[in-house]
Amino acid sequence: MKRNQRIGAIMNILTTHPNKVFSYNYFTEKFEAAKTSISEDIVIVKETVGLLDLGEIQTLPGAAGGVRYIPSVNEEEEEDVVQLIAEMLNSKERILAGNFIYMVDMLYNPILVARIAKIFANQYRTADLDYVVTVETKGIPLAFETARLLNVPLVIIRRNIKITEGATVNINYVSGSSGNIQTMSLSRKAMKEGARVLVVDDFMKAGGTAKGIVEMMKEFKSEVEGICVLMSTAEPEIKLVDSYYSLLTLEKIDNHNGEIYIKAGKEIVQG
Repeated sequence: MKRNQRIGAIMNILTTHPNKVFSYNYFTEKFEAAKTSISEDIVIVKETVGLLDLGEIQTLPGAAGGVRYIPSVNEEEEEDVVQLIAEMLNSKERILAGNFIYMVDMLYNPILVARIAKIFANQYRTADLDYVVTVETKGIPLAFETARLLNVPLVIIRRNIKITEGATVNINYVSGSSGNIQTMSLSRKAMKEGARVLVVDDFMKAGGTAKGIVEMMKEFKSEVEGICVLMSTAEPEIKLVDSYYSLLTLEKIDNHNGEIYIKAGKEIVQG
């Protein structure tokens, strides 16, 4: 391959496998090129990624070292995404019975989900995570893409026990919004003990589900490093979890006027 072809190929490999470390030997063997040539190629890729503000190309020294792409999002791009979502949600046609908002079309939109997940992944890019964890809901696509960007497995906690899961851990938790007792389960084989995890979900009202996930992680002796949600509610102001990161805040739904009041802008609550 000519140099410009190698550079294009290296850029593609790194950016489509975020946070995965590739050794220099991988590229020298793949392109049948000298290590010095590959090193020069990576310098150009690194400069290009920086100029385009796509993230960071990080080189790691040592025998187990190599190169990896760490995606990031700047403040302007983040604000654009959050504002776009807020505008899409501020429509009276989205109001459902029981003061719910229809969000499925957004949560199953691959391009939009990728942009939201990039913000979550950027927030926890240095957290040294082992898993992204979510519960069996509409937030699975968002959690999956966040896990892909962080290059860690996704763990899905189920609402109901599945016989194909094998031995499971089951806990009861109180729904913060309804006050009802609910159950969640997770296979013993789903994750190792002592892990560091990021919880990702689409919506938080009182935080009952998030609290249940935190309790589940204690059963695996694992630490929750953060909780990311697309949207939280202004009320109740005090949630059942002490810390969380939210991109939007649902202030109220006015059924009489058919208005949805959403505040765009990330909210970081630290307990």
